[in-house]
Amino acid sequence: MPCCPPITAGELSPTDAEKTAAVFKAPSDPVRLRLFSRIASHPGGEACVCDIFDVGVSRPTVSHHLKKLREAVLLTSGRRGTGVYYQVAPSVVAAMSAMLDLRG
Repeated sequence: MPCCPPITAGELSPTDAEKTAAVFKAPSDPVRLRLFSRIASHPGGEACVCDIFDVGVSRPTVSHHLKKLREAVLLTSGRRGTGVYYQVAPSVVAAMSAMLDLRG
């Protein structure tokens, strides 16, 4: 999320507020948060969709949620063979954390 300054840097512009809201909105869904957590905690820092799909919803719904996380740039993905592997985008997560760091 290199788009947005820390919240303590001053009032967000309307554009920065829109971009930031989109990034924070993506993991606010419980299914998305579970998928994100499974990927983040998976050995090696990446997970095949075949390893994480069992979160209580249909596979098409899992695909929808993974797409939302990718669109928010919280995840990256790549195809290997027949599997799609997902990784957390560490720079985005670090930027989200830095933005909310109220210590200034």
